[in-house]
Amino acid sequence: MTDAVIDDRALVARAAAGSDVAFRELYRAYVRPVYWVAFGLVGHAADAEDVTQETFVVAWRKIPTLRLEGDSLLPWLATICRLQAQNRLRARRRHGSHAELDADIPSIVDVEAQVVQVQTVAAILAAVDRLSELDREIFRLCAAEGYGYEAAAASLGVSHGTVRNRLSRIRSRMRATAMETETP
Repeated sequence: MTDAVIDDRALVARAAAGSDVAFRELYRAYVRPVYWVAFGLVGHAADAEDVTQETFVVAWRKIPTLRLEGDSLLPWLATICRLQAQNRLRARRRHGSHAELDADIPSIVDVEAQVVQVQTVAAILAAVDRLSELDREIFRLCAAEGYGYEAAAASLGVSHGTVRNRLSRIRSRMRATAMETETP
């Protein structure tokens, strides 16, 4: 075994046990390669920086359950990076360029709208808590963590169709919940 393998496995084990120092070492070792993977996927420096940071945020959350299969942490990080980049590209397609987003940002803060948003989020979180365990996991994986249908299905041990159909119903429920709280 090489020193890099021993170091990666030892650092992953320590980070999984909650060591900030070990995770920082992993971050320093892999931030540049992850950035270049992100840049290759999104083609924009600012987006690549955001995707890189999002990748390490997700990695920090998931590392306690990671079982390092290979010699390097990079393939796992690259997979997370790819998923985060896909989310970024979908958002870019939905919302257009950054310049268009900047034009849409209001110059003043609407406190009433913020209160309504807080109430809507609280209602949605309460609705998620009322879902079945499987539906909560599907929602967490697909909506919160950006998994695709196939990845979520594999993680949960169900079919692609099950994830797709249930997620469609979950999204409809969440939209209805949001519309109920936003109407006066």
